Amino acid sequence: MRRNWLYLFLATILIVSHQANAQRNNIEKYRNKANDPIKGSSYKSKLAYADLLFAQGSYFNAIDYYQQLKQIDERNPYLTFQLGECYRATRDYVPAAHYYIETKNLGKKIFPFSVFYAGLMLKQQCEYQLAIEQFNEFLDDYKKNPIKEAPNANPMIENNPDRTIDPKMIKNLKKRIKVEIAGCEMAIKSVKDPQPVTVVNAGPNVNSAYTELAPYPLGDSALLFGTLVNVRTGKIGRSDVIETYNGGGSRRANENKEQFVISHKQKGYVDSFQWPLPFYDGGFNDPHFNTANGCWAPGGRKFYFSKCFIDENDSNKSKCDIYYSTFDVEGWSVPVMVPGLEEQGHNTMPYVAKVGKKEVMFFASDRKLQSRGRYDIWYSVIDPRDGRFGRPQNCGKVVNTKEDELTPYYDSRTKTLYFASSGQVSMGGFDLYSAEGGPSRYKNLHNLGYPINTCADELYFILDPVGKPDGYLVSNRIGSFALKNPTCCNDIWRVQYEPRLVVMGKVVDKKSGELLNESVVKMIDQKGDLNTYNSEDGKFLFNMSRAHSYVITADKPGYTSSRASVSTMEIKRADPDDTVVVTIFLDSIKVSFSVSNIYYDYDKAALRPESVAALDSVLHFMTDNPSISVEIYSYTDGKGKEEYNLALSQRRAQAVLDYLEKNGIDRARMTARGFGNKNAVAPNSMGGKDNPEGRQLNRRTEFRIVTDLPTRRVLYNSAMPGTMDQQERNLQVEPDEGGDEPVAPGKRPVDDDE
Repeated sequence: MRRNWLYLFLATILIVSHQANAQRNNIEKYRNKANDPIKGSSYKSKLAYADLLFAQGSYFNAIDYYQQLKQIDERNPYLTFQLGECYRATRDYVPAAHYYIETKNLGKKIFPFSVFYAGLMLKQQCEYQLAIEQFNEFLDDYKKNPIKEAPNANPMIENNPDRTIDPKMIKNLKKRIKVEIAGCEMAIKSVKDPQPVTVVNAGPNVNSAYTELAPYPLGDSALLFGTLVNVRTGKIGRSDVIETYNGGGSRRANENKEQFVISHKQKGYVDSFQWPLPFYDGGFNDPHFNTANGCWAPGGRKFYFSKCFIDENDSNKSKCDIYYSTFDVEGWSVPVMVPGLEEQGHNTMPYVAKVGKKEVMFFASDRKLQSRGRYDIWYSVIDPRDGRFGRPQNCGKVVNTKEDELTPYYDSRTKTLYFASSGQVSMGGFDLYSAEGGPSRYKNLHNLGYPINTCADELYFILDPVGKPDGYLVSNRIGSFALKNPTCCNDIWRVQYEPRLVVMGKVVDKKSGELLNESVVKMIDQKGDLNTYNSEDGKFLFNMSRAHSYVITADKPGYTSSRASVSTMEIKRADPDDTVVVTIFLDSIKVSFSVSNIYYDYDKAALRPESVAALDSVLHFMTDNPSISVEIYSYTDGKGKEEYNLALSQRRAQAVLDYLEKNGIDRARMTARGFGNKNAVAPNSMGGKDNPEGRQLNRRTEFRIVTDLPTRRVLYNSAMPGTMDQQERNLQVEPDEGGDEPVAPGKRPVDDDE
């Protein structure tokens, strides 16, 4: 099953395009219900027909019939597993995961691999924690009950009539599961710390409900790519499909082929494209083949592309090859196959570039000799003297894995190879990667990160040849134009690189000026999105995005946290990269502190409006220091009876507590205490006369830190499993310990840094 799917994929026809044709033919054939082959048949005959559709790769049709059978036999694990397989083949991740999990619950011993596939499908819908649970469950199950026999219809086992399990296969699968778990963990971090990139759909003039692929920018004015074309009418994309569907007559499936088209950019609009036109240059489009994956060699005198023949009845007869055409005084020559690749499996997706002084053709192939897995990235050095192609060489273990590597693109400016892989540590299925070097040796393998990569499939990364290095990719991520389900179909997406905005800094002891190691630095934006940096040496670095306001705080046991603010609201996409440097000063925790400018009117407990600014500084302090609990002390002036003043001061302290609680501070972290006219900080009268200024100073509120619970600090350890929120929930909060007596108040106001 996988080979059939991959051939269709590599032949540049997405499986949904092929299956939509097959489904319609089937509907036309059996439009009269009396001719429906399963109508009135036995359960066994209906099942045989559904299995036949599945074996032929007609997954959408197979889904319909398996669903009918499942209504009769709802708890049949085989039908349930087959539905999971069909939905996985059509990249409909949500129902696929559902049916694999249901299979697991119905008959895990019969279909033990359903757990593994459930993990894959959960991963591809961004449910990373749930995916990790499924992967670990499979590892635990195998450790406790080793699988000795392959389940029925398990695509992991090919050409295995006795259904025995190859221990080497299980060993490799366990290794792959560990890679998948690592990918989930990487994805969680990458989404929280995205790359400075915007990825937008290229729009309805480029993308249709079927598949578009292999974008190749022509300068900054046009885009060459492959899409579904009716070779009889020449019509492109969905309009052809709709007309054909509504026409009422039958049509042959092979009338629709992947062909080259070209779309020009609309003048005056950024990355907006006109309706695509057929690409007639060189006669590269062939009505008998699927043609795509085009590129010009350096200098523009040679054009390379893929031609794929797909046998709808026998995938073993399907074949993809690489062709090229040369431009001379008479125009483009008749395309010929690249020599040396004829009998070496499927060869497709060429890209030709300068690597040093050499002209090199990179391509994807499933050739067996020297292969590291299924599809690998290969290269062939072209002799500059006579144009001969050197013997294909494997790009090596840094690039290639036991799984599939596809869609190579080489940037000669930076000496970097870009490619897609399903075998490296990935966020989804196929992810995009870069590796420096070439053509044979590479280093610094790098996942391009979110949002270039997502939990879906990403392929065909390529950069603009001139100007700012924006680019393109192909993906079935949410937001693509969909035929059957939200992630069925590949679209071309525009990659717009943002200026790289970085805030870097250090956490410093306010008194000594020394770096404070083992600090936790947090950056939160105006939407509440939080990033955390576990700083071992007191230094930190965060990536920022345009049009954001950030607050950065630092935390360390024994110190009060403080904050800094950074804004990128005014930065434009065309602006250069920028780095902001900040220093956050932490002060050791004091027993008590006072805050000036918290005012009350005479004989009143209500806060005066001018008190809000001062209370907000306390609010920031309490927010930035979740480990600290305080007592709120309130005082009155000397007028009035002591008993009355004591009650008034209690109400004033309570008013402060209510304000802080209303603004998000946990009530359990605060205690309100009134002390009447005790501990005056100024005389209430002078020379026998009333002193209004002194009485105003005595109508005050002060704070005493009574606890600093380390278990309540939000200390994120990047070496430990789980997100910061999960680690925080695992912390056990101890009860507060309050003091009984007030401490002589300090007289220095505390600003935001304290």
